[in-house]
Amino acid sequence: MTTSNIKAIIQCDIHKVWETILAVECYHTWRSDVSKTEVIDEKGFIEYTKDGYPTTFTVTVVEPHRRLELDMENSHIKGHCTGVFASKGSETEIEFTACVTAKKLFMRPIGKSVFEKVYLKKELEQFVIDLKKALG
Repeated sequence: MTTSNIKAIIQCDIHKVWETILAVECYHTWRSDVSKTEVIDEKGFIEYTKDGYPTTFTVTVVEPHRRLELDMENSHIKGHCTGVFASKGSETEIEFTACVTAKKLFMRPIGKSVFEKVYLKKELEQFVIDLKKALG
């Protein structure tokens, strides 16, 4: 399993940040790596990359304006992501931690997989960049 973490300040009120992140049906309007999302039910959704590759997310913890946790899975990885939110006046501090394991042996050489490290870092960084643009 590989873990990655990112912390950032968003120049926006925590309520708007929270609302934006929970509106998964709108991800395609602001996320540069998502072409569409399908809401399965109140706890689950599927997001599709620009190439149509699906990842299924299941919400496991919701503490409004404080914490969001999700399990994620696709044909390459399985993992868990935690988002922690803190109001800093008119700004919001966010911290995301993701832990994933590559499913296929060719992606898992001895030790931590390069795929896992690259996948996690890229995904978290892009999410924060896109969120800042959407709310900036």
